[in-house]
Amino acid sequence: MSRSTPRDLVGGAAEAEYTLTFDGREIPVLAGQTVAAALWGAGVLAWRTTREGGAPRGAFCGIGSCYDCLVTVDGRPNRRACLVPARPGAVVTTQEGTGRADLAV
Repeated sequence: MSRSTPRDLVGGAAEAEYTLTFDGREIPVLAGQTVAAALWGAGVLAWRTTREGGAPRGAFCGIGSCYDCLVTVDGRPNRRACLVPARPGAVVTTQEGTGRADLAV
């Protein structure tokens, strides 16, 4: 028994319209995707580490209620990847801890 994907069922063949950069890697983006959706589509499942212990985190709730998907976008830390629309040429980087290492005392 073969399994069909939603794309198989509707005959869709979406193509990347632009890219963003994630930790130096070009990621294809489809119109209307969030940063999290684009990263998932490229096989990236974690893009943040916790403050204590450095455990990997990615999307958890997917609706902006939690803060597991925090990422740095164009130099701005603490952006929820599940809510931020992906933009052409955006530079997205893994966020370590609070994303504010430059403010450490």
